[in-house]
Amino acid sequence: MRKDSPVETQPGEAVIWTDGACSGNPGPGGWAAIVIPSEGADPVELSGGEHLTTNNRMELTAALEGLRSLPDGSQVVIVTDSRLMIDSMSKWLAGWKRKGWKTSAGQPVKNQDLLNALDAEVQRHKVRWHWVKGHANSALNDRADQLAVAAARQAA
Repeated sequence: MRKDSPVETQPGEAVIWTDGACSGNPGPGGWAAIVIPSEGADPVELSGGEHLTTNNRMELTAALEGLRSLPDGSQVVIVTDSRLMIDSMSKWLAGWKRKGWKTSAGQPVKNQDLLNALDAEVQRHKVRWHWVKGHANSALNDRADQLAVAAARQAA
């Protein structure tokens, strides 16, 4: 286990801590990704926001932008407090694609654009997903939340 991350990593694996925030849902939102390179380099903080968005879109964008910041073929663990993102990417994505992007209720899947983009990024890398409880005294999860909230305020 690395001292800068309480998540157990594999040799050569980068870590991306992600979070999204929204003031109102929809409303002004922000995303953040803290990228910890596998080589032990200093973490890189990425963030941004949108004037009118949803919390789920910001959660997905955080992972997307974190992955985009890595070179092709990276090994990475994405750490998130979003159950929706974990389940979307590890349980539901294949079924949605098979069913023509419809939910089990026959409704269109929300955020298809981001899910497709995220899926493409996942194909460029070797990705694991790790869930952590949000707001539970994890320094990097708390820092990602602070960055996302600040980006949401700036986007308002």
